[in-house]
Amino acid sequence: MGDYLNTSQALTLYGNEAKKPYFVDKTDMLRILVPLVEQGSNHICITRPRRFGKSVMAAMIGAFFSRGMDSSGVFDSLKIAQKVKENESFNYHDYMNKYNVIYISFLNEANESTSYEEFITSVKEILQEDLHEAYPDVRFRKKGTVVQDLNRIHEQTKERFILIFDEWDCIFHKAYTTDEDRRSFINWLAAMTKDKAYVALSYMTGVLPIAKYSSGSTINNFQEYTMATDDIFSEYFGFTESEVDELFAKYEAITPKLNITRTDLKLWYDGYHTPSSERMYNPRSVIEALTRNCIRSYWTATGTYGEIATYIANDRADIKKDVALMVSGEAVPASVEEFAATAMQLTTRNEILSAMVVYGFLNYEDKKVHIPNKELMEEFAKTIRERENLGYINRLAVESDRMLQATLTGDTKTMEEILAFAHGTETPLLDYNNETELTAIVNLVYLAARDSYFVEREDKAGRGYVDFIFYPIRPGDDGLILELKADATPEEAIRQIKDKGYMLKFKGKMASKQYTGKILLVGIGYSKKSKDHHCKVEKVQLP
Repeated sequence: MGDYLNTSQALTLYGNEAKKPYFVDKTDMLRILVPLVEQGSNHICITRPRRFGKSVMAAMIGAFFSRGMDSSGVFDSLKIAQKVKENESFNYHDYMNKYNVIYISFLNEANESTSYEEFITSVKEILQEDLHEAYPDVRFRKKGTVVQDLNRIHEQTKERFILIFDEWDCIFHKAYTTDEDRRSFINWLAAMTKDKAYVALSYMTGVLPIAKYSSGSTINNFQEYTMATDDIFSEYFGFTESEVDELFAKYEAITPKLNITRTDLKLWYDGYHTPSSERMYNPRSVIEALTRNCIRSYWTATGTYGEIATYIANDRADIKKDVALMVSGEAVPASVEEFAATAMQLTTRNEILSAMVVYGFLNYEDKKVHIPNKELMEEFAKTIRERENLGYINRLAVESDRMLQATLTGDTKTMEEILAFAHGTETPLLDYNNETELTAIVNLVYLAARDSYFVEREDKAGRGYVDFIFYPIRPGDDGLILELKADATPEEAIRQIKDKGYMLKFKGKMASKQYTGKILLVGIGYSKKSKDHHCKVEKVQLP
């Protein structure tokens, strides 16, 4: 066993995962891969956002197929060992630990290198050392390349290899990597895999699809499977509803004091989907939340997110308006291309939105993009509130702290002042007479409420008004029901709240929360002609 060839690292990594209390068994994926290995010369690339289990699955494949070890202690108790049908002839022992596997996580070498040349030289040298040690009887060229060495091994032994390349694109995100380096790396991957008799299967994972970075002929041997466009393999990356149900049941069984509800997991970490519309959760965040017994954002901002935030701040391709609408909970139309460019090459609106989808910041569904869950909403809201160069929407977000406090204390004068500012800017970002964009303004001026309230828009019908209910996270806080009516008084807006029975909706939602606060009925009247706002806050007891 070597560092890359038939390494024990994959088995160790996957074995450790399988021992964890919130492990999800996805070994059925091997049933798809085994026929591909038998056929030979198959090449697949699976791209998913960060934190969607790509490295765990790569380790699983390496641990299962690699020669020179015994993986039965891990796999004998997993799904791959069970017959799917009574008459199934598949015997996983016929394939387990029977193949030469080259397993490389490029992230390790990329992080330890200071230049592309250092990175690729290290990869090649380590692999050649493994090959020469494993095949001492093969006549290698004195200064042969890795590809030449593999060709000679196959010619003289007829043995084939499974190539597993995890995090194939990580080198693209290093500051030391140039465009020429990227092209060189693509060419090396092509040389390693394309039209090579020694390849039984090439399996690559990453965030960025490879097609964007190669010409039509450079590396077209790979079949690419993305989250937005391909159903095959989709169930093996991310957690499904039923898998999260099972994890939550285990959490309830082993956790003395429960701080998380099943609804919390859905609100914070759901929001993605497969092409067949099956809902998918961010797996790492679910596991972190259950392990720590704490719901919060486990998303760590990356350099890529920072670059994209810079494009938003600079309003590249008029993207600020889209972000403002999405932070308000709206979906915006987009023509998303899976083959998005890297963050430093974005030039158009669709490229920026595409990059956000590829990196997992947005979800793409029904030809629209939206912020998928509360975890990502927290990141976008943080960006808006911290970046002054976002201009108008930053100022609205900053004012949201003052707006919330004014509402809670019934300071209608301050409320009207902030709303006048929102509408009175010289070049308003949004058309305030449009209902959808009117919703965005209300959400932005109450952005701070997201820290202590679950904000729900109750009525999305186009009837000339928007309704919001603010459900408090802490049961002792006052709840808010907000109605904004155009060309009407705030008193009429509050009457609308009462007539529509919104307080009963609030009561039903809070029935299991041991709610002890009161409800603030917030009426906002807006004149389209004079552009004036008038506010009224009425505190009532829950009926």
